[in-house]
Amino acid sequence: MSRYHEIKHRVVTTFQRRVANPLSSRMPGQILLETTGRTSGLPRRTPVGGSRVGQEFWLVSEYGDKSQYVRNILADPRVRVRIKGTWHTGTAHPMPEDDPRARLRKLPTGNSAVVRLMGTNLLTVRVDLAD
Repeated sequence: MSRYHEIKHRVVTTFQRRVANPLSSRMPGQILLETTGRTSGLPRRTPVGGSRVGQEFWLVSEYGDKSQYVRNILADPRVRVRIKGTWHTGTAHPMPEDDPRARLRKLPTGNSAVVRLMGTNLLTVRVDLAD
């Protein structure tokens, strides 16, 4: 990763962690992804954008396996997703073989534009929903 991308990652993730995520997590319509902290074992909730297609939920991570929630998924793929105020359990699968830019064209426009703009290492994640 280039120095520019490292700095961009650090600035954006600090802003998201300290400002954007705490605010958007409180919004009732915000989709949340809940993973289990790989060290603490505690629930970790991250606002995400994506779309449910049948029994699958699709999203694209801006920073791939540098994203904390992706690292948590790699350690324990059991997750929950809050969609329209309802929690769903599922199993998350990073999909490095999927084209994340093509996937973003199928997901909600607003979030997809931000992910394309801010992201440096896009990675598609599919959650197989159990309920």
